[in-house]
Amino acid sequence: MVMGALYLENRMGPMPVLTWGSRGFHVEQIQERLAAQGFYRGNIHGILDGATWRSVREFQAKHGLRVDGIVGGATWQALDYGVADDPVVPAQAGRVVVNDDVIHLLARVIMAEAGAEPYVGQVGVGAVILNRVRNASFPNTVAGVIYQPKAFESVSRGTIWRPVSKDAYRAARQAIAGWDPTGGAIYFWNPGKPVSPWIWTRNIITRIGRHVFAR
Repeated sequence: MVMGALYLENRMGPMPVLTWGSRGFHVEQIQERLAAQGFYRGNIHGILDGATWRSVREFQAKHGLRVDGIVGGATWQALDYGVADDPVVPAQAGRVVVNDDVIHLLARVIMAEAGAEPYVGQVGVGAVILNRVRNASFPNTVAGVIYQPKAFESVSRGTIWRPVSKDAYRAARQAIAGWDPTGGAIYFWNPGKPVSPWIWTRNIITRIGRHVFAR
């Protein structure tokens, strides 16, 4: 929930007017988009703090907007039409329905499960989740897969709610866009942690960082 925000209408629907101190998912969206375009270099934490405010002002100055650090209609529109380095995410990718909430949730799990792994390993974790969505043995939505009981340690322990990095968001987008460095894996685990002996009966495809990927 964005605190103390006014709402306006643009082609994306109701969007809040964000000012210093605003919090919530829309601020995370702003930080993510600014980071993708090289204006913001901090963590994606959902607070419009000094670093985010300065990044907004820098973006506004470059795009000929009023430089006030307030994210209103013109700034939202410029961010929405801005060119980022990440691939364009389709509205649907296979059986996976994609929207901002899906990207956000996928990035959270990537951060919690593989935030300390190489970038390709982060994409791999995202790919595993998407592969499960497309597999008849698992729930058919990203949220269903992620919140399936005992499926992910990060959900059970609550680490899914930690701040999300810009790399985790980028990894989520690239996994959705089709990059699967695991070769179709539907399982991953860290052999340095206690795991069920059953998991070792799966067909191992590859190892990336500290994770083993299998189907």
